[in-house]
Amino acid sequence: MSETTPRGPRGGGERTGLRFSAWNLLLIVPLLMLVTPWFNKTDPTLLGMPFFYWIQFVWVFVGVVCVAIVFHMTRDEPVTRGADELGVDDLDERDAR
Repeated sequence: MSETTPRGPRGGGERTGLRFSAWNLLLIVPLLMLVTPWFNKTDPTLLGMPFFYWIQFVWVFVGVVCVAIVFHMTRDEPVTRGADELGVDDLDERDAR
């Protein structure tokens, strides 16, 4: 079998890596909950819970919303760039031995 296109380190003709979308920047927002000195206080309380504890619950919901938005906005983007370069012979399982 002869090959007409050079293949990269992963076997594909084109190097595919991580995709970047501007929507992915929204995933930084939930990481703000890790900066605890910003909200390390007791007042205001909510239903008897100090601020530090109830704001952690709020950040969980903010994180879920951010991930859901990024998922829905980027799910229709193609996974690879360019056409698939595998031929019928490359997909044949009998020749894999």
